[in-house]
Amino acid sequence: MNQASKRYAREFISAMIAYAIVIVVSRLILNNIGDSPWRFIIALLPIFPVLFLVAGFTRYLSGIDELQQRIQLQAIGFSAGTTGLLTLAYGFLELVGFPHFPIFFIFPMMVMLWGLGLSYFSRRYQ
Repeated sequence: MNQASKRYAREFISAMIAYAIVIVVSRLILNNIGDSPWRFIIALLPIFPVLFLVAGFTRYLSGIDELQQRIQLQAIGFSAGTTGLLTLAYGFLELVGFPHFPIFFIFPMMVMLWGLGLSYFSRRYQ
């Protein structure tokens, strides 16, 4: 594992631990806060660990070699394109009565598709 991967692993684990803690704490607070105007800010608190995750991933991309950058670009492109296509198609299906698809699930879908793309494009260069 190279230096960029080690740093990213540390940053990823730290951000995910922080995310899990903030999710639990914010949900506990939201369940007890009532109609306070603070509920909007508290509901958005889990975004901050995700910002650290995105910053760490950006640093990781800068620290890897060109082949790994190319693989990441292809995987991210696959993820973005496929997510866009799937959500657009489902949006049209909602117009004819399909149940609403919460926007909350789009980012996890992108991450899952990025992982699938990463697996596929990594194998192409072995």
